[in-house]
Amino acid sequence: MITPSLEDMGYELVRITMTGNEKKILQVMAERPDGTMTIEGCTEVSRMVSALLDVEDPISGAYDLEVSSPGIDRPLTRLKDFERWAGFEAKVELDQAVDGKRRYRGKLLGLKDEIILVDGDDGTRFELPFSEIRKAKLILTDELIAASTAASKS
Repeated sequence: MITPSLEDMGYELVRITMTGNEKKILQVMAERPDGTMTIEGCTEVSRMVSALLDVEDPISGAYDLEVSSPGIDRPLTRLKDFERWAGFEAKVELDQAVDGKRRYRGKLLGLKDEIILVDGDDGTRFELPFSEIRKAKLILTDELIAASTAASKS
């Protein structure tokens, strides 16, 4: 529901999650196509999403809206994320086990069709189906911080 309006504003949706039992929080994670997001951008997206949800009213009960950038140790939610962040370390958890495991950690090697390629910590190469990914995120490393710092300066 919010994706078309986000795209009209020049943003891409990274993830939407609803957390909490008694106090619900709707988290909207977005960024520009170049991977950036400013405080002003979060404010702009928050206003748009809030107005849209007020009109459509798709969520029953009270909740707080939280708009944020993906951050440095970002979640990987789209195929292009695995390609874009190839060369960096990530944790990947699957719905169904592959090679007897559901949790993987290693360097992202990119994609082969819709298969995520990961060089495991032990040097083993894994091929993980994107359709089976429950959650994935980058691991905060010195290399990731250096790359993020360099990107923000340019």
